[in-house]
Amino acid sequence: MTDLPLDQVRTLLAVVDEGTFDAAAAALHLTPSAVSQRVKALEQRTGRVLLLRTKPVRPTESGDIVVRFARQLARLEHDTRAELGMSGAGEPTRVTVAVNADSLATWFLPALSRVPQEPPLAFELRREDETRTAELLREGLVMAAVTSSPEPVTGCSVRPLGRMRYVAAASPAFAARHLTGTPLGRAPLIVFDRSDDLQDGFLRRLRADVASGGAAAGPGADSPDGPVGPGGAVRHAVPTSEGFLDAVAAGLGWGMVPEAQAGDLLAAGGLVELAPGRPLDVPLYWQQWKLDSPALATVADAVAATAAESLRQP
Repeated sequence: MTDLPLDQVRTLLAVVDEGTFDAAAAALHLTPSAVSQRVKALEQRTGRVLLLRTKPVRPTESGDIVVRFARQLARLEHDTRAELGMSGAGEPTRVTVAVNADSLATWFLPALSRVPQEPPLAFELRREDETRTAELLREGLVMAAVTSSPEPVTGCSVRPLGRMRYVAAASPAFAARHLTGTPLGRAPLIVFDRSDDLQDGFLRRLRADVASGGAAAGPGADSPDGPVGPGGAVRHAVPTSEGFLDAVAAGLGWGMVPEAQAGDLLAAGGLVELAPGRPLDVPLYWQQWKLDSPALATVADAVAATAAESLRQP
């Protein structure tokens, strides 16, 4: 089996992180020619093109694999140095995690607060939709992720966390104005961004329930027909979890809101549930590198414990 020289692997990672060969050379205190030669030698050794020579450079699919290995190697080296007492005094261990906005706004930060303060950890969170957080893990950009995918990324372990429950909700004034005799699928709605499919998924399921003879429930739920998709109803994009809830409560549109966030507003009458008894549950999983990393294990335990208390369990 062909070895992967560590100096070449680290050089490839530096080029990806810095964006150019010149910047990587400055960071590594090498000449740009030496950096280029190391990357070319690694490509010859693996028999694959690892970098697209764009500005900034981008790793190929094969390059992503080597970059992920390089980041894992750096984590193992850091942990080993810490165990040997070779790290700087009090130097925090950096833990990178991809997490979806609704988890970040509800249960995830309390999970991090449960992590012991010694040894010190520095969290770097990347906010991304739960359907795409695994991509950041696959590219080696994060060490762990809260994701909706139960299929483990190569080199990662996966454990179920629970289900985040969403309910279709709107302000009472909005329901009275837009959902009296009007199909829910044609009423203005709030989405997180253009890739947010939660509202459309709920409409498709509601339409299927009604078509199969399910009982109608709530304003507009008895007639969910109407355009579903970008060409349908007016869509307001609000790319923060808190802003999304505020937009629904302000009457800009209806939307799927996390039960944990909307509970007080529903109880106080500030929101009405549009389809009582028909929530939408999104399963969440914790995926992380398969590394014997004390820091990562500590975070994983805190996340799992908090999720068991905060999310709906099977």
